[in-house]
Amino acid sequence: MIDASGKPRSGDYPSADYERVRLERDLYLGLLGLSHREHPDEFLEEALRLIVQVLGAEQVYLEVSDPDDGPTSWRAAGCSNEEVELIRSIVSRGIIAEALAVGEVIACPSAILDPRFQDRASVQASKIEAVLCAPIGQGTPVGVLYIQGRRAGGAFSDAEVEQARRLAELLAPLVHALFIRTRHAPSDQIATFRKRLRLDDVFGVSPALATVLREVELVAPLDVAVLITGETGTGKTQLARVIHDNGPRRGRRFMELNCSAIPENLVESELFGVMPGAYTGAVRRIEGKVAAAQHGTLFLDEVGLLSWSAQGKLLQFLDTKQYSLLGSTIPLTANVRVIAATNEDLEQAVDDKRFRADLFFRLRVLCVRMPSLSERRADVIPLARHFCDRARQAHRLAEIELSPGALRAIEATEWPGNARDLASVIEVATIRAAAEGAASVEASHVFAATPNGAAPERAPLTFQEQTRRFQADLVGRALEAVDWNVAAAARSLDLTRAHVYNLINTFGLVRLPREKRRRRPTRQSAVKAT
Repeated sequence: MIDASGKPRSGDYPSADYERVRLERDLYLGLLGLSHREHPDEFLEEALRLIVQVLGAEQVYLEVSDPDDGPTSWRAAGCSNEEVELIRSIVSRGIIAEALAVGEVIACPSAILDPRFQDRASVQASKIEAVLCAPIGQGTPVGVLYIQGRRAGGAFSDAEVEQARRLAELLAPLVHALFIRTRHAPSDQIATFRKRLRLDDVFGVSPALATVLREVELVAPLDVAVLITGETGTGKTQLARVIHDNGPRRGRRFMELNCSAIPENLVESELFGVMPGAYTGAVRRIEGKVAAAQHGTLFLDEVGLLSWSAQGKLLQFLDTKQYSLLGSTIPLTANVRVIAATNEDLEQAVDDKRFRADLFFRLRVLCVRMPSLSERRADVIPLARHFCDRARQAHRLAEIELSPGALRAIEATEWPGNARDLASVIEVATIRAAAEGAASVEASHVFAATPNGAAPERAPLTFQEQTRRFQADLVGRALEAVDWNVAAAARSLDLTRAHVYNLINTFGLVRLPREKRRRRPTRQSAVKAT
C-alpha cells in the first residue's frame, strides 16, 4: 500500500526491495528522457549517470556507433584517463570482442582468474576482478556496455547481470533513433564560432573543439600571457596562431621558438639576441626572437625544456618588459605578448625543481588545454579530408579524395600522435594512391599491408621513408618507360638531367637485365637501406 507521500507504508515491503524498485523506476523514466537527446555526447552522459546509479558500479564504459557506419562515441565514468585508454585499447577489446562475438552478456567474477582473459598481461597488471559486458542491440550490435568492479565488492549477482542485459536491450532502439536524428540535424559545433572568430585553418565540428574555441574567445582579446597544454601533435602551435589572429596584435608578427629544437647553450641568444664578441664566432649583432616579435606575439613551444638560466631571464622580461642581448648589460624594452605551450606537466616539473614556480604562475595567467584526437572523434574525418587535400595540392597530384571505406577505417583507428600523426599517414597514403593511379585513397593505402598480406600494427614506416619509396618507384618507372634514357626520363618528370642522376644514386636504382624487366622490383628493394 502507498501512503499520501507516495511511499509504501512501513512493513509492506522490505526497504531494500523498495529502494531497488525506486531506482528501476527512475532508470526507466531516465531512459525515456534519453529519447529526446539531440547529440550522442548528451545521450551518453545521461545514460552513464543512470547506469552508475542503478548498478552501483565502480567503473563504467559506454560506446555506441552509428548503425550506418557513422562515427563512434564513447563515455566513461569512474575512470582516470589512463584507465580509459586501458579499457579502450587493450583490456576491454578482448572482453568486448567476446561479448560481441557471442551476442550475449559476459560476466566474470574475476577477470584475472578467467581462462578466457587471464593470460592478458594488462588484465594481470591491473588486477581486474569483477567484469560485466553487454552488447547493445541484437544481430549486429550498435554499441557495448562495459562495467568493471562493484562498489559493494565481489562478483555481479544474477539479478545485476540480468539488469545489465535489460539495460543494453532498452538502449538499442534509443541509439538507433539518436543517430537517425543526428544525421538529419546540424552537427557542426563550431559553426557559430566561425562567424565570430578568424578560423581559416581550423577544421573540426566536435564539442571538444567548441570548448577550446569558447576559451579562445575569452583569452584572445586580453593582452596577457597564455599557457597552452596538451599532448604532442594536438595542434598547440595552430591554437596559438588562432589566439594571435583574434587578438589585439593581429596583423603584427607571430614569431615562434621551439625550445626543444635548439641546443641549451643557444636558447638565450635565439631568444634575446647577441652582441659581437659575446662568444667565439659572434662577429656581428644578432637580434633575437623577442626583438623580432616587437608589437606582436612570441610563441614559445615546449617551454618546459628551457634551461634554468633562460627561465630566469624570461621571467624578468615578463615582469619588466626589459631584456639584454647576450654579452651586453644595456637594458632594452620590447612590447610583446607571450604565448607558451607544453606537453609536460609543469606543476610536476615545479615540484621536481626543474621549472621555476614563479615563471610557471607568470605564464599561466590564462590556460587553455588542447584536447587529444581521441577526445574529439568527430573531427577525425574533417581533418583527414583536409590533410588529403593539402597533400594533393602540395605535391601537385591529380584530383583524389578519401573513399568512404578509408574514412570509416580512419575514424575507427586510434591516433597516438594525434593530428600530426594523422596528417603524416594521410599524406603518405595520398601520395601512394596517386602513384598507383587509383581513383581514390582506400584503406589499403592508409594502412599498407605487409608482404604476407597481414596488416601492420600501424604506420610502420615514417613519412620520410614512405616518401623516399614513392620517389624511388616514380623515378624507376619513368626510367623503364624510356628504356633508361635519362634525358627522356628527366623531361617526363619535369626535372633536370643532373637531378635525375642524383636521384638514381640516392635511391640506388639499377637497370635490370632485359629478361627481368617485366618483373618490377618492389619499392623496398629499389631503395637502399638507410
